Amino acid sequence: MKKSEVKIPNYIIIGLILVAALSRLLPHQPNFTPIGAIAIFAGVFLRGKYIFVLPTLALLISDYILGFYNGMIWVYSSFISVGLIGIWIRNKYNFARVSVGTISSSILFFVVTNFGVWLNGSIYPQNLQGLVSCYVAAIPFFRNSISGDIVYVTVLFGSYELIRRKYFVKLASD
Repeated sequence: MKKSEVKIPNYIIIGLILVAALSRLLPHQPNFTPIGAIAIFAGVFLRGKYIFVLPTLALLISDYILGFYNGMIWVYSSFISVGLIGIWIRNKYNFARVSVGTISSSILFFVVTNFGVWLNGSIYPQNLQGLVSCYVAAIPFFRNSISGDIVYVTVLFGSYELIRRKYFVKLASD
């Protein structure tokens, strides 16, 4: 087995995800959260139903603690879709794909959740001008979302690689 092929056990991956999920409970700017990064990370390193179950469970538990809200279906749907971006990254895992996947997941979240806000019809008129107004009003939240995704993807993937190289590559070569 090549050093680049050494993988770390699932319990460490799940531990990293849990630590990231708990950080959602800390004070933060609106939308500066780890959930998008968790969904990407799970898509890359987990298999089967866990790709979608773990990020959804992390979001559900933190929403239970923080409080449920209108439009949750749009948020949950977007994060489940972000898991698919993680699977795409997994097929050729490299820095460029992680970067493109991170930006894509932020855009996906922005488009889906704000469409849901507009579709709800309680804030913006149900016409093209209302839809545009909804997206324009959400730009500050998008900045926080993309910043959070970049920071948390960097922390999760960086931690994974650091742990893998420091502890598991050494074990494989022994």
